[in-house]
Amino acid sequence: MKFIIGIDLGGTSAKLALFTEDLEAIKMWQVATSSEDHGWKIVPNIVKALQAEILKQGLDLSDCLGIGMGSPGAIDRRKGTVTGAYNLGWETAYPVKEEFKHLLGDFPVYIENDANVAALGEQAKGAAADTENMVLVTLGTGVGGGIVCNGRLLTGQASAGEIGHMIAKVDGPPCTCGSKGCIETIASATGIHRLAEEKALSSQVESPLAKRFKLGEDISVKAIVDAAKNGDALGEKVMKEAMGALGITLSQLACVLNPEKIVIGGGVANAGQYLIDQLQEVVEANTYPPNRRHLKILLAQLGNDAGVIGAASLVLKERKRS
Repeated sequence: MKFIIGIDLGGTSAKLALFTEDLEAIKMWQVATSSEDHGWKIVPNIVKALQAEILKQGLDLSDCLGIGMGSPGAIDRRKGTVTGAYNLGWETAYPVKEEFKHLLGDFPVYIENDANVAALGEQAKGAAADTENMVLVTLGTGVGGGIVCNGRLLTGQASAGEIGHMIAKVDGPPCTCGSKGCIETIASATGIHRLAEEKALSSQVESPLAKRFKLGEDISVKAIVDAAKNGDALGEKVMKEAMGALGITLSQLACVLNPEKIVIGGGVANAGQYLIDQLQEVVEANTYPPNRRHLKILLAQLGNDAGVIGAASLVLKERKRS
């Protein structure tokens, strides 16, 4: 039986999976990762885990169609290296593809940015299944994303899809990238918390949530969203501002890319339909009419499995291209 290996690499663990050619999971599991020795043990440990599971499943490595891997850091797709994945110890260019081939033999290895493979996952088996044009926007500590255009991942010269660093507010809050007013500073979990705290402490809004901030309580983003859902004045004001800025960003993406679906994932997306309704209103009011006509804004469906599914999907897409 032909099969595919998918890997979603993270700072503390890697999610591994064996898939059929139809992207049905045969087995999915995790192994620990460590930055020890500048991350030189990561790939060998993954290979050992893969070899053991392949044997256990009664499969033969010669029937593997390829390995797809999503990784943090800067990806050199031609050389198969990852640079700047500091939580993995890969400060300088780590030869991922070369290591896999050295340990497992000469078959295809494809490496891509972790946000991009998450988009491929949602496009293959999630909220945007069977959609040729889609955008994934992830709202977590920062704002990430990936773009699939005409069925292919949009990578640009190197790093297309850096949605979090689109400017949403000129001369806005400083961003870790060195710019100001990136959407990441407003609509991420970090940005939403900053907005709420600033408005509460400046006495712009009086509400139960504002009082909690003034008392110095440790307040989660979930608490801010829940307060907004329940009609808290501060919560509503914060979410209207954050989702208003994000909605404008999505409308810009819609005007340029004309996607069929924009999928919202990440921890902030746990706000559910409340979030989607706010975004939909802004996008409909600010998007070029022909581009908004068939556009749907949806919640991501795959959760933490999006990356490993997308990594396997990457193998199929690259094989189709070659």
